[in-house]
Amino acid sequence: MRHRELSAAGSSDAFTDLLFNALLGFAMMFIIAFMLISDPEEEGKVEAKAEMLITVRWPDQHPDDVDMLIEGPQGEIVWYHNRDSGLMHLDRDDRGLLADSVTMDGKTVMNPINQETITVRAIQSGEYVVNLLHYRSHYGDPLPVSVKVEKLNPEVSLVHYGKLDLGGTGDEQTAVRFRLDADGNVLGTNRLQKRLLTQRSEEHTSE
Repeated sequence: MRHRELSAAGSSDAFTDLLFNALLGFAMMFIIAFMLISDPEEEGKVEAKAEMLITVRWPDQHPDDVDMLIEGPQGEIVWYHNRDSGLMHLDRDDRGLLADSVTMDGKTVMNPINQETITVRAIQSGEYVVNLLHYRSHYGDPLPVSVKVEKLNPEVSLVHYGKLDLGGTGDEQTAVRFRLDADGNVLGTNRLQKRLLTQRSEEHTSE
């Protein structure tokens, strides 16, 4: 009788140990699986790195539409029809007063600033051409526009700052041309005129 009680107790202890080990195994597997799960939000994050910033400004609350066009060393052009070339990106396309109103808490708020910005994400040696296009003019007077080119790393430094007057709808002017070496050093700047948009249009027409 005593032997049967000991056997039953031993069987119960063995079952308890087996159940505990099984639960422990499941718990460890759950912890490992949880650690291996990747956060999709983290995967989607891209470091917003920029090496250079080009900014165009014209008078606040002015209705005219000005477009910036930049040609990179490989001949790629970034503007509102092609906002991203891989190394350059149009961050803000400003169309004058158009779409400058935002509704917040039932109230209409106006953004008076007329500004376009393009960032250069990685340094590539060669020449960059910064052109301005007076896409739409509402007055007959020349439109004053300022252009600023900044190198951001290792610290912010001014590459170019200048002003020019756009003469009306369709007027395209070269604001600045600058050349970089492989280390991002500025080798020089000039304002030799080079058409970008109208040149591309003529090339497509001739084809």
